Amino acid sequence: MLPATMTAISITAAGGPEVLKTESRPVPQPGPGQVLIKVAYAGINRHDCSQRKRGYGPKGATDIPGLEAAGEIVALGPDVTRWKVGDRACALVNGGGYAQFCIALEPLLLPVPPGYDLKQAASLPEAMFTAWFNVFHLGRLARGEWLLVHGGSSGVGTIAIQLGRLEGANVITTAGSAAKCEACTKLGAQHAVNYKEADFVAAVKQATADRGVDVILDMVGGAYAKRNLASLAPDGRLVHIASGGPIEFCTPISAIAEKRAFVTASQMRPLPLDKKSAVVRDLLERVWPHLGTRIHPVIDSVYPLEQAAQSHARMESSQHIGKILLEVAH
Repeated sequence: MLPATMTAISITAAGGPEVLKTESRPVPQPGPGQVLIKVAYAGINRHDCSQRKRGYGPKGATDIPGLEAAGEIVALGPDVTRWKVGDRACALVNGGGYAQFCIALEPLLLPVPPGYDLKQAASLPEAMFTAWFNVFHLGRLARGEWLLVHGGSSGVGTIAIQLGRLEGANVITTAGSAAKCEACTKLGAQHAVNYKEADFVAAVKQATADRGVDVILDMVGGAYAKRNLASLAPDGRLVHIASGGPIEFCTPISAIAEKRAFVTASQMRPLPLDKKSAVVRDLLERVWPHLGTRIHPVIDSVYPLEQAAQSHARMESSQHIGKILLEVAH
């Protein structure tokens, strides 16, 4: 018997981490093609911090933050056929992860990998979806090519490094300290550049015999526009996943034309369901068999749900390496 109410995190106003508070909410009911997850762990993402600063979420979605969760399926909506009550799963969700119960769409559910606990599983969805879609669907990274990952010690970055190596690419990454660079090389990056001490453009040129990289996964934004283009090989692909600091992408058109560069960006939350479903199929076929052997999620820290504010403070300190999670008690 499910309870009528649950504990969830509310964004009480636009502001800093302190605006995150626990409150009682009705337990949501799954609709057609949906399941209800009893959340054990939820992931923290930069997008959650942006939503908190705005004080509201996207129209038509729950105002409870949280884009990924792992736990046990406790209720099924109409038309759900591939899952049953009692199954353990992790999922990319359209908000609602910071709560004891969360709605997920059946096509975006992923099984908990063999040998994984729910904590490890909760660290996978957002980073996996983001890295795979942007590096391979948009960036079209191929075996033998060079990938530059900015923010290599982040949740997405640590996964992107490993996915690049899994698919036979060469990986360079940037990070903001010697410890973060060391973590990146342990994950398989051939070169890790401390951007506070060295010029990543020069490092890219040296590593690639002056050719440049084929794909850049960028979470810094406009501040790197000119240097990213300088780092690209001819016909290279520059893929943005966050605006970072300056949101304007300012560079002469000639810099793009000279490289025949493909410059793009994406947001995971509004991505159409068919594109997200295609990522699920790829992950199950090409990544899930290697979890625990060639792919290992990196977990920085775990906070109780009631300490969501502290988890956001940790995220915004940029001191973390890997994923930050919330543990949800029942």
